[in-house]
Amino acid sequence: MFIETEDTPNPATLKFLPGREIMANGATADFISPDSVAGRSRLAELLFDLEGVARVFFGNDFVAVTRSDAMQWDDLRPQVLSVLADYLATEQPVVESDAQVVEDLIAPGDEEIVQQIKELLDTRVRPAVAGDGGDIVFRGYRDGVVRLTMQGACSGCPSSRATLKHGVENMLRHYVPEVVSVEQVEA
Repeated sequence: MFIETEDTPNPATLKFLPGREIMANGATADFISPDSVAGRSRLAELLFDLEGVARVFFGNDFVAVTRSDAMQWDDLRPQVLSVLADYLATEQPVVESDAQVVEDLIAPGDEEIVQQIKELLDTRVRPAVAGDGGDIVFRGYRDGVVRLTMQGACSGCPSSRATLKHGVENMLRHYVPEVVSVEQVEA
Protein backbone atom coordinates (compact mmCIF):
# COMPACT_ATOMS: atom_id res chain seq x y z
CA MET A 1 0.00 0.00 0.00
CA PHE A 2 1.33 3.41 -1.00
CA ILE A 3 0.67 6.18 1.53
CA GLU A 4 1.53 9.77 0.69
CA THR A 5 2.52 12.29 3.33
CA GLU A 6 1.93 16.04 3.35
CA ASP A 7 3.16 18.77 5.61
CA THR A 8 0.55 20.84 7.44
CA PRO A 9 0.75 24.43 8.73
CA ASN A 10 1.47 22.86 12.13
CA PRO A 11 5.11 21.70 11.95
CA ALA A 12 4.46 19.04 14.60
CA THR A 13 1.73 17.39 12.50
CA LEU A 14 1.98 15.34 9.30
CA LYS A 15 -0.95 14.31 7.15
CA PHE A 16 -0.91 10.69 5.89
CA LEU A 17 -3.01 9.98 2.77
CA PRO A 18 -3.58 6.26 2.12
CA GLY A 19 -5.74 6.80 -0.98
CA ARG A 20 -8.87 5.37 0.64
CA GLU A 21 -11.68 6.45 2.92
CA ILE A 22 -10.81 6.60 6.60
CA MET A 23 -14.01 8.11 8.08
CA ALA A 24 -17.36 8.12 6.27
CA ASN A 25 -20.03 10.80 5.90
CA GLY A 26 -17.91 13.76 6.98
CA ALA A 27 -17.27 12.26 10.40
CA THR A 28 -13.95 12.82 12.14
CA ALA A 29 -12.29 11.38 15.22
CA ASP A 30 -9.78 13.29 17.32
CA PHE A 31 -7.70 11.48 19.93
CA ILE A 32 -5.84 14.05 22.02
CA SER A 33 -3.96 11.49 24.11
CA PRO A 34 -3.70 7.72 24.61
CA ASP A 35 -6.30 8.04 27.39
CA SER A 36 -8.85 9.50 24.96
CA VAL A 37 -8.91 6.32 22.84
CA ALA A 38 -10.60 4.13 25.50
CA GLY A 39 -11.18 1.18 23.17
CA ARG A 40 -12.69 3.33 20.41
CA SER A 41 -9.94 2.70 17.85
CA ARG A 42 -7.37 -0.06 17.60
CA LEU A 43 -5.50 1.96 14.96
CA ALA A 44 -5.21 4.97 17.28
CA GLU A 45 -3.97 2.66 20.05
CA LEU A 46 -1.27 1.25 17.74
CA LEU A 47 -0.17 4.74 16.72
CA PHE A 48 0.01 5.91 20.34
CA ASP A 49 2.18 2.85 21.09
CA LEU A 50 4.87 4.51 18.95
CA GLU A 51 7.25 6.63 21.00
CA GLY A 52 6.71 10.29 20.16
CA VAL A 53 3.07 10.22 18.97
CA ALA A 54 1.18 12.94 20.84
CA ARG A 55 -2.16 13.16 18.97
CA VAL A 56 -4.06 11.22 16.28
CA PHE A 57 -6.82 12.60 14.07
CA PHE A 58 -8.90 10.72 11.48
CA GLY A 59 -10.44 12.69 8.63
CA ASN A 60 -12.42 11.57 5.61
CA ASP A 61 -9.43 10.36 3.60
CA PHE A 62 -6.44 11.03 5.83
CA VAL A 63 -4.80 10.42 9.18
CA ALA A 64 -3.06 13.38 10.85
CA VAL A 65 -0.43 12.49 13.44
CA THR A 66 1.11 15.03 15.79
CA ARG A 67 4.53 14.28 17.23
CA SER A 68 5.92 15.30 20.60
CA ASP A 69 8.61 17.97 20.69
CA ALA A 70 11.20 15.36 21.65
CA MET A 71 10.75 13.36 18.41
CA GLN A 72 11.75 14.23 14.85
CA TRP A 73 9.74 13.25 11.76
CA ASP A 74 12.76 11.58 10.16
CA ASP A 75 12.58 8.99 12.95
CA LEU A 76 8.81 8.78 13.42
CA ARG A 77 7.46 8.95 9.84
CA PRO A 78 8.59 5.44 8.75
CA GLN A 79 7.11 3.92 11.90
CA VAL A 80 3.75 5.63 11.36
CA LEU A 81 3.71 4.57 7.71
CA SER A 82 4.37 0.97 8.71
CA VAL A 83 1.58 0.91 11.31
CA LEU A 84 -0.89 2.53 8.90
CA ALA A 85 -0.06 0.21 6.00
CA ASP A 86 -0.26 -2.92 8.14
CA TYR A 87 -3.51 -1.92 9.84
CA LEU A 88 -5.31 -0.65 6.73
CA ALA A 89 -4.42 -3.84 4.86
CA THR A 90 -6.51 -5.78 7.39
CA GLU A 91 -9.68 -3.91 6.28
CA GLN A 92 -10.74 -3.59 9.94
CA PRO A 93 -12.74 -0.50 10.93
CA VAL A 94 -10.69 2.50 11.94
CA VAL A 95 -13.09 3.52 14.72
CA GLU A 96 -15.12 1.03 16.73
CA SER A 97 -17.55 3.42 18.38
CA ASP A 98 -17.92 7.11 17.83
CA ALA A 99 -18.62 9.61 20.59
CA GLN A 100 -20.99 12.38 19.67
CA VAL A 101 -19.78 15.97 19.85
CA VAL A 102 -21.59 17.70 22.67
CA GLU A 103 -23.16 20.97 21.56
CA ASP A 104 -24.55 23.69 23.78
CA LEU A 105 -28.33 23.92 23.91
CA ILE A 106 -29.69 26.26 21.26
CA ALA A 107 -31.65 29.17 22.67
CA PRO A 108 -35.23 29.56 21.39
CA GLY A 109 -35.19 31.76 18.30
CA ASP A 110 -31.55 30.98 17.41
CA GLU A 111 -32.27 27.84 15.39
CA GLU A 112 -32.11 29.60 12.00
CA ILE A 113 -28.87 31.40 12.90
CA VAL A 114 -27.27 28.13 14.04
CA GLN A 115 -28.38 26.43 10.82
CA GLN A 116 -26.72 29.21 8.76
CA ILE A 117 -23.52 28.97 10.81
CA LYS A 118 -23.33 25.19 10.45
CA GLU A 119 -23.94 25.37 6.70
CA LEU A 120 -21.15 27.92 6.25
CA LEU A 121 -18.79 25.84 8.36
CA ASP A 122 -19.63 22.65 6.43
CA THR A 123 -19.39 24.16 2.95
CA ARG A 124 -16.65 26.78 3.26
CA VAL A 125 -14.51 26.19 6.34
CA ARG A 126 -14.27 22.47 7.03
CA PRO A 127 -13.12 21.48 3.50
CA ALA A 128 -10.29 24.05 3.63
CA VAL A 129 -9.24 23.05 7.13
CA ALA A 130 -9.34 19.34 6.18
CA GLY A 131 -6.83 20.20 3.46
CA ASP A 132 -4.46 21.20 6.25
CA GLY A 133 -5.06 17.99 8.23
CA GLY A 134 -7.65 19.18 10.71
CA ASP A 135 -11.24 20.04 11.38
CA ILE A 136 -13.36 22.71 13.06
CA VAL A 137 -16.39 21.46 14.95
CA PHE A 138 -19.39 23.58 15.95
CA ARG A 139 -19.99 23.48 19.71
CA GLY A 140 -22.49 26.25 20.30
CA TYR A 141 -23.91 29.71 19.73
CA ARG A 142 -25.24 32.16 22.29
CA ASP A 143 -25.55 35.95 22.40
CA GLY A 144 -23.62 36.38 19.15
CA VAL A 145 -20.68 34.19 20.18
CA VAL A 146 -19.91 31.06 18.12
CA ARG A 147 -18.05 28.34 20.03
CA LEU A 148 -15.80 26.06 17.96
CA THR A 149 -13.32 23.27 18.67
CA MET A 150 -10.14 22.93 16.60
CA GLN A 151 -9.11 19.33 15.90
CA GLY A 152 -6.19 17.48 14.34
CA ALA A 153 -3.39 19.59 12.90
CA CYS A 154 -5.36 22.74 13.72
CA SER A 155 -5.18 22.13 17.44
CA GLY A 156 -1.97 23.68 18.65
CA CYS A 157 -1.10 25.07 15.23
CA PRO A 158 0.71 28.43 15.45
CA SER A 159 -1.76 29.93 12.95
CA SER A 160 -4.97 28.49 14.50
CA ARG A 161 -5.82 31.67 16.42
CA ALA A 162 -5.44 33.72 13.22
CA THR A 163 -7.54 31.18 11.30
CA LEU A 164 -10.34 31.52 13.83
CA LYS A 165 -10.26 35.29 14.29
CA HIS A 166 -9.33 36.56 10.85
CA GLY A 167 -10.76 33.81 8.70
CA VAL A 168 -13.72 32.09 10.30
CA GLU A 169 -14.94 34.98 12.44
CA ASN A 170 -14.78 37.52 9.61
CA MET A 171 -16.58 35.20 7.21
CA LEU A 172 -19.33 34.33 9.70
CA ARG A 173 -19.81 37.99 10.64
CA HIS A 174 -20.11 38.86 6.95
CA TYR A 175 -22.78 36.26 6.14
CA VAL A 176 -24.54 36.09 9.53
CA PRO A 177 -24.81 39.62 10.97
CA GLU A 178 -25.92 38.25 14.36
CA VAL A 179 -22.43 36.77 14.90
CA VAL A 180 -20.29 39.04 17.07
CA SER A 181 -17.25 36.82 17.68
CA VAL A 182 -15.83 33.31 17.56
CA GLU A 183 -14.15 31.58 20.48
CA GLN A 184 -12.18 28.37 20.66
CA VAL A 185 -13.19 25.77 23.23
CA GLU A 186 -11.41 22.54 24.07
CA ALA A 187 -13.06 19.22 23.37
